[in-house]
Amino acid sequence: MKVLAAMSGGVDSAVAAARAVDAGHDVVGVHLALSRMPGLLRTGSRGCCTIEDAQDAWRACERLGIPFYTWDFSERFQEDVVDDFVAEYAAGRTPNPCLRCNEKIKFAALLERALELGFDAVCTGHYAAVRPGADGALELHRAADDAKDQSYVLGVLTADQVAHCLFPLADTPSKALVRAEAAERGLTVAQKPDSHDICFIPDGDTRGWLAERIELEPGPIVGPDGERLGTHAGAQAYTVGQRKGLAIGRPAADGRPRFVLEVRPKDNTVVVGGRDLLDVDRITGIRPTWAGSPLPEAAAGHWFDCELQFRAHGEIVPARARQAAGDDGAPRWEIEPAAALRGVAPGQSAVLYRGTRVLGQATIDAARNARLAAPAGA
Repeated sequence: MKVLAAMSGGVDSAVAAARAVDAGHDVVGVHLALSRMPGLLRTGSRGCCTIEDAQDAWRACERLGIPFYTWDFSERFQEDVVDDFVAEYAAGRTPNPCLRCNEKIKFAALLERALELGFDAVCTGHYAAVRPGADGALELHRAADDAKDQSYVLGVLTADQVAHCLFPLADTPSKALVRAEAAERGLTVAQKPDSHDICFIPDGDTRGWLAERIELEPGPIVGPDGERLGTHAGAQAYTVGQRKGLAIGRPAADGRPRFVLEVRPKDNTVVVGGRDLLDVDRITGIRPTWAGSPLPEAAAGHWFDCELQFRAHGEIVPARARQAAGDDGAPRWEIEPAAALRGVAPGQSAVLYRGTRVLGQATIDAARNARLAAPAGA
């Protein structure tokens, strides 16, 4: 099989490419240049796509004896990931840029070009698995190592994309074994730190970075009843579940902390309240996609049992869901967790599972708190 190996410059992608070579595939390595002005060096585990990463990817390919290329995807990355990130925050939502990068760059732009060039699959160092289902169609599944499982950020993959994915690290029990294998193979990235945080905000100051790109204006901080409690510096800089940085200046009546319950960019308002008001019992997801064959009961509009995850490495909870049409006629998912959840914010991705299988995902458009939705006196 002719395989294009996406080489990030890290240990996972290097070992994944090595295993693809060992499996007898015809492998070509490619590093994606995602920034027009990359930093010369990483700062420990912060940042990626730097000149150092490109050099590490090249060295790995040299060691493996496979061709190496660098493809400039910086313009598309800026439009589909960075600009989208800013637009989502400006609209009062909390996006996941890693998930969007997988959707738009690594498994859309990259895979599209790979297929045009005659490759059969794209190989990456993601911790996830592709397995045939009962109907013979390929499905996306969790990896063997729960601590490193990345199926959540791959939940945006479509059935067609899953069919062209190769994840050689799927059954590896731990990251320590991957590093040990890299060392045995003489790969210089064996002990290279993993990258963390948002790659295009290497200093980790998301609020400061957004403040340079979104026009922030002071506005009211109000309680659930509309009482004005303070003033914020810009509603778009807040996210649901946030506790720090409210600067209200006076404690709640019960003396307990307040949290951001809702961000209203249209009237530049931040709503805050007690922790219990963060509880969510119903989620509406838009732009749903299936990572394999849709469930028959879902196609018929019936409720189906599943498990829900709404943040990377977050808790997995039992739920039920159904596919329905929104007011605009577009498909959406209605999801009801078996127990109330906290910290659910519009813009996040709700990824549905059945056992280890990834069913698919939808972008959270609304999350209902039963107490806030109930009529007065109920």
